[in-house]
Amino acid sequence: MKFFIDTANLDQIREAQSMGILDGVTTNPSLMAKEGIKGHDAIIEHYKTICSIVDGDVSAEVFATDFDGMIKEGEELAALDSQIVVKLPCTKDGIKAVKYFSAKGIKTNCTLVFTVGQALLAAKAGATYVSPFVGRLDDIASDGIDLVAHIVEVFERYGYATQVLAASIRHTQHIIQCLDAGADVATCPLKAIEGLLNHPLTDKGLATFVADSQKMI
Repeated sequence: MKFFIDTANLDQIREAQSMGILDGVTTNPSLMAKEGIKGHDAIIEHYKTICSIVDGDVSAEVFATDFDGMIKEGEELAALDSQIVVKLPCTKDGIKAVKYFSAKGIKTNCTLVFTVGQALLAAKAGATYVSPFVGRLDDIASDGIDLVAHIVEVFERYGYATQVLAASIRHTQHIIQCLDAGADVATCPLKAIEGLLNHPLTDKGLATFVADSQKMI
């Protein structure tokens, strides 16, 4: 399973990259706003900087909600770097835009997916990735991981090449559950990724080794 970091924070992206485990980045307007990035030119430069830090795909979300607007923004974003994946909402116009970009060989990420039916339409339109939102479904007493597993099953059964990119990951356990569900990618906050390293027996064992090494010195 690939690891993407879900942030627009450059320091966190650099830290994940330095660990040697980063496969890509996902962003959205909310994450951009959180970093205080405002204005068209600032957003474009930010994406360029992200692409210079990482080696893998960088999902850049359009702001437009209509087909023409999505195409205009998406073409501009895709022209920035070959790493850019145009991120589009799972709406009727979004699916049309996925088909448009797919026909041009431009990678897409169909986001805000909450049903297997939405994922199916995105895959049929040629999406590179679909992003089911795990945490947001959990928030309304639904099962986000179950949706990920269902989409994986359907794509495998019918031979769709679209990758399942589990999004809205809230914690480390979500990552483990996405592994079990067969997700191709999990996009996570840095804290959740670093949480995979945590175990009291590792800490205890390391403390013992350090203490014993001091005795030898």
